[in-house]
This record gives sequence, structure tokens and C-alpha cells, in this order.
Amino acid sequence: MTTDLQDYSHKRYNILTGEWVLVSPHRAKRPWQGQNETVNNEVRPSHDENCYLCAGNTRINGEKNPDYKDVFVFTNDFAALQTDSKAFKVEDGLLKAQSEQGICKVICFSPDHSKSLADMAPVDIIKVVLAWQREYKALAEYDLINYVQIFENKGAVMGCSNPHPHGQIWSQTTLPNEVDKKNTHQLNYFNKNKSSLLGDYLAQELENQERIIFENDAFVVLIPFWAVWPFETMIVPKKHQKNILELSGKDTLLYAEAISVITKAYDKLFNTSFPYSSGIHQAPTDGEANTHWHWHMSFYPPLLRSATVKKFMVGYEMFGSPQRDITAESAVNMLKDLL
Repeated sequence: MTTDLQDYSHKRYNILTGEWVLVSPHRAKRPWQGQNETVNNEVRPSHDENCYLCAGNTRINGEKNPDYKDVFVFTNDFAALQTDSKAFKVEDGLLKAQSEQGICKVICFSPDHSKSLADMAPVDIIKVVLAWQREYKALAEYDLINYVQIFENKGAVMGCSNPHPHGQIWSQTTLPNEVDKKNTHQLNYFNKNKSSLLGDYLAQELENQERIIFENDAFVVLIPFWAVWPFETMIVPKKHQKNILELSGKDTLLYAEAISVITKAYDKLFNTSFPYSSGIHQAPTDGEANTHWHWHMSFYPPLLRSATVKKFMVGYEMFGSPQRDITAESAVNMLKDLL
């Protein structure tokens, strides 16, 4: 089976979303004459007086940032979701809409303008994890918040508008599309098998050892069998935990280590500050037990062959389904060699 997967076009099934990805390993050999991105490896200063996120600087709304020493969290000055938006619903034949409320926050990982997570030690990344936990817990206490999405866009190619190391937290009343799909598939599996979907999947991956990049006592970093992006990875806790609040003190350090390992490997892959979008999918904050949830963190990097060749989601991907050229197994080998 493994030989066939490396040689012939095929589809792989995403157990979390119920969707398929087309894999075309033979296409990785084709010459590239398309778009080449500009590599930006400039050395940034530790403090930029023109940066809206640096400590002590004034943001665009006129508020001044405190002289923070580690992690700084504030309500987004240009939030996509509002707490005071009017409640309404539109149902006009086939036209359907409804209001959505929420709270959006920005989290600066470090006062050092020059550092990304890949440049930070695990002991410093722990402070970011603790901030994620605090925000998840605090936002969950709002009646209007039923889901909290923690994510990061790294690099201009991923639409990041400010190079200062930061992420975002969007929380809202309803479940966003990707989370809704994962909620449904995990719930159906749990009801049928009385066990965690990701937990059972992880046990199979650990037995096969084909797509594992790194593991410690609490976490596994792997490329999922159904990965869409060329070097997509997932950090999965070995224990069945529904959200990041269930991490022990030791687990928090091991989680920070896992983040450090994969982000450092990314930067080494093409000798560039590797762009990606990352996000944590975890249990909704809707007051339900949600014992079917097994939280995880995914990284979606767009680079394909080098620091300048990007994976575009166009054509067939837009009108048919996601497609990838290099297999998950070959991508694993490339990243493992960098650890």
C-alpha cells in the first residue's frame, strides 16, 4: 500500500472533516515556471519605533502599549466581530442571514520585534501557552461566546500585516465551518466507539511510525495522512483532552517544546523564516460536556519546493477539491532530517 501511495494518484480521507484530498506524487517532478515569491530574510531590530505592537509604542487608535516584558494581550483595534452588534435574522426565500457577535483579541508573543516562535526558547513559549489558557478561560465565561479560535498568521505571504511576533484570538457565538465539521465527526465516532477519534488515529500513527516527526512524553508532532498543504503538521496530545485548560504544568512545557521543535525545523527547511497559518481546534465553550473533543494544533505552511515557490490553492482546488503533489510521507522525511 505504501508503495502505491508514493507512485500513483489517489485520494486520502480526512477523518476529522469528512472531506477528501487528491494526492498526485508524480507531479512533484514537473518543472516550475510559475510565480516565485520574494524572500524576505531581513534582520529586524528588537524594537521598532514605527511598530504598532512594540512595547511602549502608540497604536493606530491612540492607545499606548505598556512596557510589557513577555506576553501582551489587548482587544483588537479593528475587530472582525463586535459585542454590541444588533441581533437580527433574515429569511427571505433562499436568502438567509443572521447576526453574529464576538470578541477579537491580539496576543503579542514577545516584546522583541525580531523574534518569531521559532526564535523563542520553550520557557518563553510557555508564557504564550499560559496566555492562551487564560484567554480561553476568560472568554468562555461570556454567555455570548460559544467558541474560541486561537490562531497565528506568520509572514507577509500569509497576509500578516505586521511582522511583530503575534497571534490572534477570535471568539464568537456560533461554531465556524471547520470547527462544526470536526465537532460532528468526532461526536459521531465517540458515540459509536466510546473513544476519541484522534486518540485512536494517533495510536495507529505511533504504531506505523511513517508520519511521525517528533514526540515527547505528552505530545506527538506529525503530518496527518490527509494533509493538504505540502508541509502541513499537527501537534496532538497523547492524552484525551478536550481543551488546553486540561494541560498539567509539565504538559505545558512539553507543548511548548513541541511548538519550538516544529517551528525551528520549518525555518531550517528552506533557510528562511517559514510562513504559515497555525491554529488550535478545541472544544466549544457552549456549556456542554464535549467529551468527544480531542484538541489539536495545526500548521498550514504555503511553501512547496523552496523559499520562493508557493503552493497556490487555485483552479481544481477552488472548483473541485484540495490537491497536493508531495506525499505526507516524503514531507515527513524532509522535516525529520532537520531535527
